[in-house]
Amino acid sequence: MGERTFTLQHIQPQYFYGVNNQLFQLVRAHFPKLQFVARGEDIKVSGEDSEIDRFAEKLELLESMHSSRAGITEELIGEVFGGIAVSPEARRQPIGDDGEVLLFGTRGQPIRARTANQRAMIESAVRNDIVFALGPAGTGKTYTAVAMAVKALRNREIRKIILSRPAVEAGENLGFLPGDLKEKIDPYLRPLYDALEDMIPPEKLKAMIESRSIEIAPMAFMRGRTLDNCYVILDEAQNSTDMQLKMFLTRMGPNAKLMITGDLSQIDLPKKSLSGLQRAVRLLSDVEGIGIVRLDTSDVVRHRLVKAIIRAYEADEAAEKNPH
Repeated sequence: MGERTFTLQHIQPQYFYGVNNQLFQLVRAHFPKLQFVARGEDIKVSGEDSEIDRFAEKLELLESMHSSRAGITEELIGEVFGGIAVSPEARRQPIGDDGEVLLFGTRGQPIRARTANQRAMIESAVRNDIVFALGPAGTGKTYTAVAMAVKALRNREIRKIILSRPAVEAGENLGFLPGDLKEKIDPYLRPLYDALEDMIPPEKLKAMIESRSIEIAPMAFMRGRTLDNCYVILDEAQNSTDMQLKMFLTRMGPNAKLMITGDLSQIDLPKKSLSGLQRAVRLLSDVEGIGIVRLDTSDVVRHRLVKAIIRAYEADEAAEKNPH
C-alpha cells in the first residue's frame, strides 16, 4: 500500500473535476481500489502501488491530450482512463508551430510561445539564470516572462515570484500621488496584474499575493534584499537608472532566475539620465549564464495595427537619422 499526491500541471481544476464533480467521479470509477482526496490542484491517492502507478500514467496522458480536444469530456475520460488504445499521434502533446504549452489560463486557453523570439526567450531561460528580453511594445515580453514564472511556481521549482517595475517614468517620485502606497504604485504595476489574472483564478491569485508567494513591488523595494529561491521579473527596465539596475542585479541569490524586459525605443527617463538597461546589455552580453534575446515587430501579437504603427515610427526615426 502506498500514498502519493499529484498536482495538476496543465489543467485548471474546474475543468478536470467538471460540474458538480461529475468528470472526477468518472475518473474514480475506473480505479475502485484507490482512495482519493482532492483539494484544488492537488489530488492525494492511496492504495496499491501498481494502481497508483497506473493512475499516474493515465493522468499524464490526459494532461498531454486534452488541449488538442474540445476540452475534457466524458468521451475523453473514457478514452484515457477506460483502457481504450490511444494512437501515438493522439498521445503527442500538440506543440504545433508556436511552441510547447507552458500552462493553461483561467479560461482553459493554452498559453505558449507564439513567435520564434518568444520561444528563444523560453530556451534562453532554460540555459541561463539571467535573461534580458528586449523589444518593442506588444511583442509579448512581459506575458511570456510571467507565464514562465507561474509555471516554475506551479512545478515547485521556486518558492515565490517577484514582479517589479520602476514605479514611475521619472525615477519613482510617488509623493504627489493620492492614496496609500499600494494605491500609488498599483497603476504602474497593472500590466503585471493583467498577465497574472489571465493565468491564475482571482481568488487563488488574491490568496497567493496575501501569502506573498507572489510579490509585486516597485524596483526601489529591492534594495538591501537577497532574492533567493524565486523567479524575479523586472519589467520596463529601460526606465531604470544605471545605479538602480546594478542594485537590482546584485540582489540575486543562489537559487534565483532573473528576467529583465525592456524597450530601448521607449526610454522615459529625464534626458540627462542614461538608461541602466543600455549599459547592462553592453557590459554583460558576453557573461556566461546571462542571455540576451531581441524581439522585433515580427513578434507583435497585439492588434495587427500595432505592428504597422511600430514600423511607421521606426521608418520615420531612420529617415531623421539619415536624411540623405
